[in-house]
Amino acid sequence: MPAGDVAGLDQRRGIVSFADRGGRVTPGQQRAWDRAWPLYGRELAELADVLDDAGHLDAARWFGRAAPLRLEIGSGMGETTAALAAAEPGANHVAVEVYPPGLAQLLMRIEAAELENLRLLRGDAVVVLRDHVAPDSLDGLRVYYPDPWPKRRHHKRRLIQPVTVALMASRLRPGATLHLATDVADYAEWMLEVTDAEPLLENPHGGFAPRPDWRPLTKFETRAEREGRPSRDLLLVRRGAPS
Repeated sequence: MPAGDVAGLDQRRGIVSFADRGGRVTPGQQRAWDRAWPLYGRELAELADVLDDAGHLDAARWFGRAAPLRLEIGSGMGETTAALAAAEPGANHVAVEVYPPGLAQLLMRIEAAELENLRLLRGDAVVVLRDHVAPDSLDGLRVYYPDPWPKRRHHKRRLIQPVTVALMASRLRPGATLHLATDVADYAEWMLEVTDAEPLLENPHGGFAPRPDWRPLTKFETRAEREGRPSRDLLLVRRGAPS
């Protein structure tokens, strides 16, 4: 499949934005979910009221305002997500995640920081991008520390593949940024190889980018650094005119 061809992307390929994980929601997280999910969250199957006639996300309707739209795939426990939304109040931020304890924890962060510019979507981000994000509509897309699927026989399940990167690039506005980060060395090299081959993306750094100061330094990353697993960032820019 050509790097820019996303028409054949199908979930039967086994590429998804998450790995199935268990996890118990704490009583505090459950209370936050009960209070805040109806205000800030949507299940993938319950998007009808925030979609336009073409089935694409109508961010202005969901947020009650028109603003630059940034989407994050895999928000985890939400530490970085909430910090970036707080640092950029002039943008609308959507976090796509499937892990209920992480989403509940992020709801707690939204309430604590009184964030009105962050919304949560529970579902597979590949489906979200493919079916519900219009081409040339995102002002930024970030994927931090996606599941590395460390066993070689599982590498085909990794999110960053030519077909998914082509999909991501097609959803960005020209000039918008795709930001990838990982602390897994072989995954970082694979990310670089895949993004270098995508014709819609330009790498202004010619390789890995210096770690941006505005990306929050989390406990997870600090521990990885101590354990000899430095993070690598890729900052790619969407080329071209709108399709």
